Amino acid sequence: MITTILSNNSHHFPHTFFLAGIPGLTAAHIWISLPFCFMFFLAVTGNGVLLFLIQTERSLHQPMFFFLAMLSFVDLVLSLSTLPKMLAIFWFGATAISSHSCLLQMFFIHAFSAMESGVLVAMAVDRFVAICNPLHYASILTPVVVAKIGGLVVLRGVGLTISFPSLARRLPYCGSHMIAYTYCEHMAVVKLACGATTVDNLYAFAVAIFLAVGDVAFIAYSYGQIVRTVIHFPSPEARAKAGSTCTAHVCVILFFYGPGFLSVVMQRFGPPTASAAKVILANLYLLFPPALDPIVYGVKTKQIQEQLLKMMRPKQIDPT
Repeated sequence: MITTILSNNSHHFPHTFFLAGIPGLTAAHIWISLPFCFMFFLAVTGNGVLLFLIQTERSLHQPMFFFLAMLSFVDLVLSLSTLPKMLAIFWFGATAISSHSCLLQMFFIHAFSAMESGVLVAMAVDRFVAICNPLHYASILTPVVVAKIGGLVVLRGVGLTISFPSLARRLPYCGSHMIAYTYCEHMAVVKLACGATTVDNLYAFAVAIFLAVGDVAFIAYSYGQIVRTVIHFPSPEARAKAGSTCTAHVCVILFFYGPGFLSVVMQRFGPPTASAAKVILANLYLLFPPALDPIVYGVKTKQIQEQLLKMMRPKQIDPT
């Protein structure tokens, strides 16, 4: 379906777009690239290691770690679909991007961001069942149920965002082709159009509201039930243990929805021109979660810690 969208020719659609980088800070692009490069390294290395551990270690073949593997995969795709082009802009001034590459990047960014939100909801369900109904955890979150939840997360992410490239492509572009960001975000491209963009604006806003409000409300409800259950636990040790199992997930939620919420507010209600602060915040929305999620789970999850130490521990050579 993506191939069909990209292959449709339009007289008004440009062959090439240009990514502006960070407005007003072009001279500092080399220095700005250093933390970006470091976060890219953290994202690729951290998520790669998590996927390897979860794949190879049978003790991690549990619903919680299946959803964590999904999160790591989504973060890895988001990093690989955005960071290389950002670094090329910062290092080489390679601002040009073909229209096909731009639309493909647009799809990956929005689809996998929607998937990440869905994975966070699935992880909230996992924690809710584990704490509020622990005796039936294995019978509720069976491998089949977990696989269906994962499939639903993917289908929802693709279904909600598959039309973004086609909506942007159908518009006439008769002015500037300079996108005021470091990647092809849907509304940043649509703002360049010289035709009516009401449909694009309404649909993008509806998707953003559905994902942000709907998913956050569901996560908040799940944690409300978790808190109600935990406060009735008989011992402080049991309450502390239950709380520790949720700490990593709560941190990841804040990393994802915090910058995302501020970025959406600035794009919808901020000044029409892209400021350096707006572009940097939009970049952090894509960079923070992939870079920091593996660190959080590595620090806060005992099973991950144990497997990391096991992997790094030198193997003993049998003298015989």
